[in-house]
Parts: sequence; structure tokens; C-alpha cells
Amino acid sequence: MRSFPDALTPRPEHVPSYYAATVREHCATLPFEGPARADVCVVGGGYAGLSTALHLARRGVDVVLLEQSQLGWGASGRHGGQVHVGMRREQEWLEAHVGAADARRFWDCALAARSHVDWLIETYGIDCDLRLGYLHADHRARYTEHTRRHVEFMRSAYGYEHLRYVERAELEGILATRDYHGGSFDARGGHLHALNFALGIARAAAGHGARLHEHVEVTGLARAAGGWRVSTRRGDLQAGRVVLACNGYLRRLAPSVERHVMPINNYIAVTEPLGEAGARRLISNGCAVSDSRFVVNYYRITPDHRLLFGGGENYSYRFPTDIGAFVRPHVLSIFPQLVDVRFDYAWGGTLGITPTRMPWIRAVEPGLYNASGFSGLGVVTAPFAGKTVAEALCGEQDNFDLFGRVPVPPFPGGPALRGPTLVAAMLFYALRDRL
Repeated sequence: MRSFPDALTPRPEHVPSYYAATVREHCATLPFEGPARADVCVVGGGYAGLSTALHLARRGVDVVLLEQSQLGWGASGRHGGQVHVGMRREQEWLEAHVGAADARRFWDCALAARSHVDWLIETYGIDCDLRLGYLHADHRARYTEHTRRHVEFMRSAYGYEHLRYVERAELEGILATRDYHGGSFDARGGHLHALNFALGIARAAAGHGARLHEHVEVTGLARAAGGWRVSTRRGDLQAGRVVLACNGYLRRLAPSVERHVMPINNYIAVTEPLGEAGARRLISNGCAVSDSRFVVNYYRITPDHRLLFGGGENYSYRFPTDIGAFVRPHVLSIFPQLVDVRFDYAWGGTLGITPTRMPWIRAVEPGLYNASGFSGLGVVTAPFAGKTVAEALCGEQDNFDLFGRVPVPPFPGGPALRGPTLVAAMLFYALRDRL
């Protein structure tokens, strides 16, 4: 028996988030009853799984997607909506760990991933409030020199002129806080509505013939004649190949994956409407913002002039009883002027991280593929990962093999030690934020 507390347990509805309250159009799905068959079974209805299903269906592959709750129910429908350009690790790190040639290819993938987001939105008319502009802010003066060097490196070595350094004076003109000392601004970054983006990809996949099923919990995987048997509480599915796209929600379904990808919880609160002028006073140019803390603060203004703020995390399988109270100190550390502002929404979500913060995209066994471990950068990376896996299943291996060369070691220790080891490491780095 597999028993899981609140954070990972499937629910029949989306969490009561700002995103769930402002969904524009749901995606019609099909009832599932086994036994059934498919060429490919995708497990997980977030960005990676939906994109895999979309790109397979576009190529005429018979694909079934199984989601344990609702499409976009996990991290894909709960995150901060921030659109980043690049991998989770900087190009300097990649050059040191995979060499200059593969680092350059990763940058090409990063640009392709960002363009893929635009392609999805434009091709399928996804109404998800994409707005450009992303600001990274340094909360320590000693970090600004690194940011300056990184900006210059990306502009000179990679020709990325959308990125520029932001001096403290300009930054204070953008943000109504004195918490930061400098930063960088990426004109190709931005923010969007997390759940509307996920449901838009889902509708596109269904439109191409992908069979999407909600409320189907996968309980086991086993080799079978001609491929794999996917066991569910509603019967079995026989598939030639299986793609795991569960990120932090694997729930002991594939221990070989969970050695490399572990769940952590992060929290978001959304204020009452502040009015257009009030919102502009907080973030004058309406960009997305995240800072240099290890436990990062990230925030932006919604189209209806609220502040959406992500802050704080924990490493158990339970959410705090009062999530708004959990996030509020993080909000006030940046914007103390909001002390009397009401939160209309507050929720938690679970993401998957890896030891190096690079995604774990691999063939786990013959015919069994995994795409997860996006470590907080799933908006851009996860849909591209789905496209990459779909291409690999159709014989186009280049990008898939590239991700396979990036170092993503397992977390140290066996099943009993991985969790405590992760907690100890996270608490150490969180303490460093305060020093």
C-alpha cells in the first residue's frame, strides 16, 4: 500500500488558487476504462506530459495520457508563472561541466525552448496573459559583481543582447523596495497564467487526437509482451512505450527516477486587487521579479492588478495549516507597506528538484522514458522537454542525447536517508540567505 499525506494525495478538483478561479476554458477529456491499448502512454498531465502527447499526436502516434487528478493539477497549474530564458544553471556552470560545445548546444536549446512557448501560444491561440520582462534582483551587495560578469559574458560570448545589467538606482525606480542592490533584466523573459497555459496545451493535444484521461491514478508499471503494462485503479493499459512526466508527484511509482528527482513544497499568496496605480507603485514596469535568495522570492502583478507573491518552502509531505500566514513574512520583507493588505488566495504546490538543478530526461529502461526535475524552471523547460521526448520516440535523438550528458547524480543515501539529507542541505542554504 502506498499512503501519502496532503501534499501529494490526488484531489478531484484544483486547489483553490487564483489560477483555478480565473480559468478561461477547460479541456474536455475522455473517461477511461481498462483494458486498453496505445502506442505510447504518458503518465502525468502537466506541461511535460501534455507537450509530449501533443507532439506525438501531431506525428500521428496513438498516445494516451493518464492524469491522477485534473490536467494541470500539479506544479504546472500552481507555480508563479515566471518565464525564464536559459537552463537552471548558468552557461558558465555548463561550460565547466559539459564542455564549451555542449554548453553552446544547451543555450541553443534554451532559446528554442523559449521560442517554443511563443509557438504554442500563437499556433493554438492560448489565452494565458503572456507579458514580457523578467528582473533578477540581488539581495546582497556582494552578489552584484557576479551578476555584472554574467551579463557581460552572455552578451559577449553568446551574443544575447536581450539581457542587461540594472544598477541599484534604476532598480529602485522599478520596485518599491530597498531590499536589493542591483540585478539583471531580460527582455525575453516574462510571466503568464500558469493553468491557462497548461489547459491550452491540453486542448491542442486533444485536437490532434491524443486521448487525455483525468482522475486515473497509475498504481504500477511492469514489462509485458510488446512493451509495458500500466496498472490503474480503473483497469490496465498496454503500451509499447511509457513516458513518466510526474515531476514531484511520482509517489514511489519509479524508484529509479526518485533517486534523482525529489519533491519540495513552495507557497504562493495573491493579494486583494490593488488598483492599477497601486500595482504600478510596487512594480512600475509590470515585469516578473525573482531574487538571489536560495529560498527565492518571486512575484509579479496579475492582469487585474493584484500582487502574486511566491515565498517560503518546506520539505515535508504536508502543507502549513495557514498558507497565507506562512507567506506573509516573505511579502513584508520586500514590501512592508503591504502590512494591512488582504490575501484573497493562498496555496501550495510540489515541484521536483535534482541535485544539480538540471532536468533529468532519460531512458530509464528500454521503452520507459522520464522527463522531470525542472527545479523551478518548468514553464519554458518542461514543454520543450516533452517535445524532446516525443522527438526521441520518433527517432530524432539529438536533443534527448544532449540532456542525457548533463550530470544529474542521484541524491546521496538510500530511500531512508535521501529525505533527511535533502532537508539538511536545504536548511543550510536557507540559513545562508540570512547571513
